[in-house]
Amino acid sequence: MGRILFLTGPVRSGKSSWAVERAAAWGEGVVFVATYRPDPGDGEMLERVARHRAGRPGWRTLEAPSRVSEALESLDPPPSGVVLDCLTLWLGDRMEASDEAILRAWDEELAAFVRSPWPIVIVGNEVGWCPVPAEPGLRRFRDLAGWLGQATAKAADEAWLFVAGCRVPLK
Repeated sequence: MGRILFLTGPVRSGKSSWAVERAAAWGEGVVFVATYRPDPGDGEMLERVARHRAGRPGWRTLEAPSRVSEALESLDPPPSGVVLDCLTLWLGDRMEASDEAILRAWDEELAAFVRSPWPIVIVGNEVGWCPVPAEPGLRRFRDLAGWLGQATAKAADEAWLFVAGCRVPLK
């Protein structure tokens, strides 16, 4: 059975670099799952994506698959481990669906990750540590991100909080 590690915290807290460092121990067959679907008109974000790609080891990359677990299960050879970066971008790509559909889809992904034979690091973001947003869509996103984070931490074998480059074990 697989092993799930969940890394959460604010933006630029060191989660992604530690995820890559941790996964490097799993061998050359690691697969990086990038969950962002780039908007060709967003030059700044395209630059960010290019920097992230350049900073990854020479691992296989799955770019924003609709069903992450199915895409991973279809790989030949199978992964030696997986880095999914990140949960909040996965959520952002699904905001047109109902809350129930989003939560159900993530529960299905988590169940598949638990059954998988490879370890997986899931990177998330804590977005609820700020004032309550005035815009209903942002409140919805914040709430969904919190619920997805709770579900992921519950399913995880290890959970870590990152703040200012420091990591704190949660479980």
